[in-house]
Amino acid sequence: MIIVLAVLGLIACLALIGFVYIKEKTLPAQAVSDVIIVLGAQVKEDGTPSVALERRMQAALETYQEHPSLIICCGARGQREPEAEGTVMVRWLKAAGVPEDHLVAETESFNTRQNLQHAKEIMEERQLRQALVVTSDYHVARALALCKQVGIEATGKGSPSKPEYFLKNHIREGLSWIKFLWESVRQ
Repeated sequence: MIIVLAVLGLIACLALIGFVYIKEKTLPAQAVSDVIIVLGAQVKEDGTPSVALERRMQAALETYQEHPSLIICCGARGQREPEAEGTVMVRWLKAAGVPEDHLVAETESFNTRQNLQHAKEIMEERQLRQALVVTSDYHVARALALCKQVGIEATGKGSPSKPEYFLKNHIREGLSWIKFLWESVRQ
């Protein structure tokens, strides 16, 4: 019985990883947008961006350089973070040459849904319609599904994740998809 449960658990785990990987590799083509929404990631205790956050900002910067538009940097201050993710991102992007009037720090949100709800409010205030959501590669598909739920017309761009975190990221994202689908059914 234990072997059967272990095999079923392994199959379920592989199915989750496969689901997330397929979603990641079958994203719709990026469209020209009038706003870039960058989703937050960890800020280290010393105040510097984590590798994941820096990669997201680099992807946003590349897009900005091709097509300048407003960048909304989303993320509150987590438990072990010295300041809000949105604030750290704005400072990094400003240092990289993005003009201050093209940057907005959204620092009230603690999860992807909240990131996008607050970003939508900013978009509505500025009469912006089409967003490009920048996040880690494995996270783009669910972020776009959440965009639909909150009413943002969007495409996405994924920043590359560190290969050594592939399993961890995809399993965690698979579990987040289960939560997302469960909450969607309950609404």
